[in-house]
Amino acid sequence: MAIVILHPGKERPVVQRHPWVFSGAIARIQGRFPDRGEVVDVQAASGEWLARGCWSDGSQIRVRLFTWNPDEPIDDALIRRRIERAIDGRRRLGMLTDDGACRLVYAESDGIPGLIVDYYAGFLVVQLLTQAMALRRATITRVLAETLVPRGIYERSESDVREKEGLPPASGVLWGETPPDCVHVRLPGDLWHAVDLCTGQKTGAYLDQAFNRWRVAVHCTSAEMLDCFCYAGGFTIAATRVGARHAIAVDTSESALRMLRAGLALNAIATPVETVAADVFQMLRRYRDEQRRFDVVVLDPPKFAHTQAQVERATRGYKDINLLAMHLLRPGGILATFSCSGLVSSDLFQKIVFGAALDARREAQIIERLTQSPDHPVLLTFPEGEYLKGLICRVW
Repeated sequence: MAIVILHPGKERPVVQRHPWVFSGAIARIQGRFPDRGEVVDVQAASGEWLARGCWSDGSQIRVRLFTWNPDEPIDDALIRRRIERAIDGRRRLGMLTDDGACRLVYAESDGIPGLIVDYYAGFLVVQLLTQAMALRRATITRVLAETLVPRGIYERSESDVREKEGLPPASGVLWGETPPDCVHVRLPGDLWHAVDLCTGQKTGAYLDQAFNRWRVAVHCTSAEMLDCFCYAGGFTIAATRVGARHAIAVDTSESALRMLRAGLALNAIATPVETVAADVFQMLRRYRDEQRRFDVVVLDPPKFAHTQAQVERATRGYKDINLLAMHLLRPGGILATFSCSGLVSSDLFQKIVFGAALDARREAQIIERLTQSPDHPVLLTFPEGEYLKGLICRVW
């Protein structure tokens, strides 16, 4: 087994059980140079054994750590234990139901860096985002099939993380049935959603917002609502379910809006909902110029910052949409605004919304802070696992 020797002074994050070792921390490799995804040991410059992980030659994160126990091998048994533990955690949350949907395995936060597994009413969607996980595709598929006996396991390894690993996109059936074009799942609050597991965004749905939709819906009774970057309309469906009097849902994807309309039908929603296939930035400016006003505006945009170099541009984008949204709110209206860019911290996001309020000459009060749903747990030694941040603000 190859041994990764760290530069002096670079051992602290490993000792504190952070699961990433960056290329700049590595002094040299002792022994044969590791193959892609191969198990390696990590040692301090002093020679002290620190941890064990898997090598990647295509990313700045050269080693992803799995264990700090020198007697614990990274083998099929470890993968099985970690997957079973993650599944048990979701069962304890009451989120693993026959017709439900949830995240079953959340990569580093569940002790399996590079592996995402989402559950949708009997189907599993898998993302193998690192060289190590791609190498262990057969083991992961076998463990999932034996543990849950799903209807089918489908791979959706299309993330930008995989590109950084030097891996091509991969998709297709790994086991069992091919998912149908539209799968119906029941999410928190007894809401039905239509999801496309094979071609929809992420693995089919934005499961991290499942509970936040209800936190926002509390403010939507009898309200006129604008749902921006709505995708399949989770916030719109929750809002109309509690009695919003009218909703406009805007997204660039017509296929996403079709899923929204299917979701409205599944829930027998009678509230008028206008679906608009358009660029949100342009629509917000148009509504501002038309002096349109709403009681609730939801901003749930896609990730604006994929790299550190994109943070400044993302900051401008977040400020722009929040500024425009504040112009559209009636006095006392609700702005529910989110960022899923992990590189944009909670503090920075709050400062962005603060700046938007100043420029809009509106007073805004934070009445609730939101984060990702509990099936996306955050390992205390890996704060990067907490990426979703949201503010519910009352705007005067």
